[in-house]
Amino acid sequence: MNGTKRPPLRARRVQFDLQKTPLHWLRDDPFSTHVINGIHLLLPEGELWFCRVYNKALPLVTDEVLRADVEGFIRQEATHSRVHSKAQIYLQEHGLELDDFLRQVDWLFKSLLGEQPFGIPALHRKSLEKPWLVLRVGVIAAIEHFTGVLGQWAMDNTSWEEDGDPAMVDLFKWHLAEEVEHRTVAYDLFEHLCQTQLGFYISRQALMALVFPLIVYYISEGGRTLMRQDPTPEVRKMGRQWLPAILNQLQVTGKRTRNVPTFTFLVEATLRWASPDFHPINEGNTEQALAYLAQSPAARAASQLPS
Repeated sequence: MNGTKRPPLRARRVQFDLQKTPLHWLRDDPFSTHVINGIHLLLPEGELWFCRVYNKALPLVTDEVLRADVEGFIRQEATHSRVHSKAQIYLQEHGLELDDFLRQVDWLFKSLLGEQPFGIPALHRKSLEKPWLVLRVGVIAAIEHFTGVLGQWAMDNTSWEEDGDPAMVDLFKWHLAEEVEHRTVAYDLFEHLCQTQLGFYISRQALMALVFPLIVYYISEGGRTLMRQDPTPEVRKMGRQWLPAILNQLQVTGKRTRNVPTFTFLVEATLRWASPDFHPINEGNTEQALAYLAQSPAARAASQLPS
């Protein structure tokens, strides 16, 4: 197992006041705002699913260091879910209806990827419990590859501080700094539970082939859902575009404003995952992430709370 020296993973009891945060919290960039705000719709249920899967996997972890990392990961992801759930209230207070998209997210994590997928009896056999659990651990590893590289992208980004609402900027950068901080855990856990290195390599490639289009779809559709309800007619028109047009807009806007990563950034990150020598330790800078967390207004306030 590859690793990096860092303090033990811990959940920071952050709070964010979004009452004064405008709907377009990135100035003059509604497209990027809505694409990023769509993350608020996906993560609360998704990260609770991470926690459920990892709690079931914990009894299988025989490495004490990895077990401590997994437990810290669970605590951080539970906090992420709570914070983004509260951010959904911010979106609703701006008049946006979220229920239709949230039902899609519930289906993904509770039906397709749940304990009893699709309610098919043949999938509920005792002999399939562990393979199904390990497969879902692998799905999380693939997803966490993107959260890790996006976290490093956010650590390197300066446009949000120049053009963004401070509270929302801190919310996303705090979260993404923690993604950089724990970026190796999901990969290491999946490797730990796989029986052979060959099986590990083949299965992680197969799972990425499934996860990449799902990520692209749900992030794009979350943004489209919010754009279609924007008070500005031009923005509502963007929300009615098909997926290829949204991805092209992501590429154009990312290059022009630096407020969102480009589509080619996501593709290049996916290609790096295919290397036999890949490990997420090489995808981010832990010291840079911890430096942000040391100066994040919300994280600093949380550190002053009584234990």
